[in-house]
Amino acid sequence: MLLAINSGNTNVGFAVFDGNTLRGKWRISTNVHRTADEYAVWLTQLMALDGLTPAMIDGAIIGSVVPEALFSLKALVRRYFRCDLLVIGENGERLGIETTVDRPEEAGADRLVNSFAAHRIYGGPLIVVDFGTATTFDVVDGQGRYAGGAIAPGINLSLEALYMAAAKLPSVAIQEPPRIIGKTTVDCMQSGIFWGYVGLIEGLIARIRAEYGAETPAEGPMKVIATGGLAPLFYGATDVIERVDEDLTLRGLAMLYRANRDQKAP
Repeated sequence: MLLAINSGNTNVGFAVFDGNTLRGKWRISTNVHRTADEYAVWLTQLMALDGLTPAMIDGAIIGSVVPEALFSLKALVRRYFRCDLLVIGENGERLGIETTVDRPEEAGADRLVNSFAAHRIYGGPLIVVDFGTATTFDVVDGQGRYAGGAIAPGINLSLEALYMAAAKLPSVAIQEPPRIIGKTTVDCMQSGIFWGYVGLIEGLIARIRAEYGAETPAEGPMKVIATGGLAPLFYGATDVIERVDEDLTLRGLAMLYRANRDQKAP
């Protein structure tokens, strides 16, 4: 079985795959001071609830956009799982996707993993919208190459900034409000954040599609795949998102592990 670890700015996701079957997945908040021992106590207990043990894991892959978190995650795998480890971006490991951007080294591992997985699963051309700490819009062309995209502040960041900068505005939960025209301060904030973000999503996707279509008209319409924790919230509020795949990054890591190992096999 394979242990896939996706270390993001807000959360670290863990998943166990038995072939293509997802056996379990868990998340914990990102904390660069968390030790391998702390990860192990938390993770092995949750795995046990799903009938899984460290001895069942014979391979692991880590994708991270937080360099400071890597040491403890690698120590976790080596000390408690004692299995073959692949770290995306280290030792010449392949990301499995070509790029047409000016500076490929600046593209985050999570964006490339998402693009690789989305094209493998859904074909292209497509746009991957990832609702994370930042909301990213990643373009994959018909040949499966990463073609760039856009980065916007994540909705939680936007909400936190509004609360912190305005003395009289309260902290509110992110949810679809009952109406667009709010009648209370909380209603107004929820409407502005939620529907404002829907407008951002629809506007950027429309502009990306128009620009891409003008440059490569032969490739046809672009699919839109959404991932990340808040993807289901917006899926029902706009028809531009065609599909939600909450496990896209973790599944992409599992695909990359197999692709790298197959390439190295004699």
